[in-house]
Amino acid sequence: MVRRRLLEGATVVLLTTVAALVASADLKEIQERQTLRHLGVPYANFVTGDGDGLDVEIIRLYAREIGVKYQYVKCSWATVIEDLSGKRVVPEGDQIRVIGKSPVRGDIIGNGLTVMAWRKKLINFSHPYFPTAVWLLAGEDSDLQPIRPSGDMGQDIEATRLLLHGKQVLGKRNTCIDPMFYALKGATAVYDDSLNLNDLAPAVIKGHTELTILDVPDTLVALAKFPGKLKVLGTVSEKQVMAFGISKDSPKLLESFNRFLEELRKSGKLRVLIEKYYPAIALYFPEVRKN
Repeated sequence: MVRRRLLEGATVVLLTTVAALVASADLKEIQERQTLRHLGVPYANFVTGDGDGLDVEIIRLYAREIGVKYQYVKCSWATVIEDLSGKRVVPEGDQIRVIGKSPVRGDIIGNGLTVMAWRKKLINFSHPYFPTAVWLLAGEDSDLQPIRPSGDMGQDIEATRLLLHGKQVLGKRNTCIDPMFYALKGATAVYDDSLNLNDLAPAVIKGHTELTILDVPDTLVALAKFPGKLKVLGTVSEKQVMAFGISKDSPKLLESFNRFLEELRKSGKLRVLIEKYYPAIALYFPEVRKN
């Protein structure tokens, strides 16, 4: 009888542990745990990998606001959504196909996460805080020349697409810079799983590929890091926005974080942080100055 009770007790502990692995935490549980887990992919200047970055600073400030410790959980682009949602999926356009479950490893995603339709089916997004778009880049030696901006985003996108006929375009699968999301007719999408997002601009510079697409913040970092080595040919997307990702099972956390983000915006601190890491952003998106 004693052995049976011990086994039953062990089973309860095991099941509780498993539940903790797959369940998301809302604000109360995070405060009881005394730790906010930041899921982040080292990318551009959002998460530098050296303990700082725009999103790192914002989430650290929020952790202090709610009285808990900050913990960084390093992720990859291939897993960061499932690390929050607990679901393994295959994106299919704006839809998803669920293929399994995954342990929940954190509470909030912050790494320059672009709001996309398929992602919204898995997680909630905070209020947007960073404007972006997807641009086409080539090396300085490319024969292709930048389009002449028309003032009409739709016309600029079509003009950029015309440059791509018969070309190969390097991208990153299932991210905001996957060529398959932008109807680049006449072009061939190329993927190299050995490259992360930070490697795409250097791949163009080294001549491994002629063209790639990058989002605005990554482009700004690349242009500053490799002056005179790259040229922006045009845009392949309408204006997009970036936001923080929060589990659909954490409504109180979402509400609290949105309130904090708006207070950060009204105080002017958000604008200061954005311009600290992206000093040229207002040249392309003047609305940042209103943050």
